[in-house]
Amino acid sequence: MFSNKSETIPEALKNFDQLPDTANVRQPVVQALYACSPASVWRGVNAGRIPKPRKLSPRTTCWNVGELRAALIAAGNQGA
Repeated sequence: MFSNKSETIPEALKNFDQLPDTANVRQPVVQALYACSPASVWRGVNAGRIPKPRKLSPRTTCWNVGELRAALIAAGNQGA
């Protein structure tokens, strides 16, 4: 994901590659994946660029890892 060794990997992404597709992650991981602010995450969700999250409880929102990976791959293929 990060090719330049001088770049530091955000803390939220350190274990992302080891997570199964069935795992769920919280908003800081999504922000790190898309390198954007919290408001931009929600703009991306509303525009369909970022998968819709799931509500685990009234105060807990999460994103499915498999859906995030698929969206990132699709976004990468559209730019080619």
